[in-house]
Amino acid sequence: MSRWRLVWRRFKRNKSAIFGLVVIAALFIAAFLGPLVSKYSYDYIDANAFLKPPSPKHWFGTSQIGQDVFAQTMRGLQKSLIIGFLVGIISTGLAAIVGATAGYFGGVIERFNLFVISLLLVLPDFLIIAIISPRIRGQSWLWLVILISLFSWMLTSMVVYNLTLSLKQREFVTAARFMGVRPFTVITRHILPNMASFLIIDTTLTVGGAILLESGLSYFGFGVQPPDISLGTLIAAGTGSALTYVWLFAFAGSILTILVLAVSLVGDGLRDAIDPQSEARAAL
Repeated sequence: MSRWRLVWRRFKRNKSAIFGLVVIAALFIAAFLGPLVSKYSYDYIDANAFLKPPSPKHWFGTSQIGQDVFAQTMRGLQKSLIIGFLVGIISTGLAAIVGATAGYFGGVIERFNLFVISLLLVLPDFLIIAIISPRIRGQSWLWLVILISLFSWMLTSMVVYNLTLSLKQREFVTAARFMGVRPFTVITRHILPNMASFLIIDTTLTVGGAILLESGLSYFGFGVQPPDISLGTLIAAGTGSALTYVWLFAFAGSILTILVLAVSLVGDGLRDAIDPQSEARAAL
């Protein structure tokens, strides 16, 4: 039986992780198929329905200016999901490249990479993104993905660096080097695949953190900008009405909480499936 098939069997036995995976899949389906079955787009204004509660016509109710809250929530969920998963992939990939090259080459490359990592670790990421964000206002939301990714990889990179220091002493890496295999080929074919389990877990957990960070930035007006929306902007718009017109806040807030919790459950399940001893250590 292959290692990954064994991991999948362990993962399936974790009911919490399976529940989280099902929830994420359901949210993806709702986010991308929900607007197709809704009669309203996220920017449509119903002039005859201002602040209407949930009803068969408007499933999640309407906003102060007559926008359909269901359509807006699904649009916001789309944006938060896309940003979260893109940041998870980009930041983990960046961490793998920087950490592995620092550990493998040593010397000047190692010192430079570690200096960059140490510098970024002490910088207040939320504050810096908040300062830069107004300068890219009106441009593509992909700039927000890049900004969040640039401040989300450093701790992972340090782990990759230490794993690389250990792996480059192994016999298969030494043999590849003596055979004249190019350094970047050694890194991509022999070193990084041997820490794939860690990178997969880290990507999963980074997604949850990125979704929360994006929502926090958008809540304070530094993230996704109008006319586009995310869960953070919806929560910000509905906060003042949380105790009066509950549906303006409750649906976006609840979905954000459920999404982050589901991603955390999947990440914990992957960790326990790939490293069964982690569960035993946690219990001690």
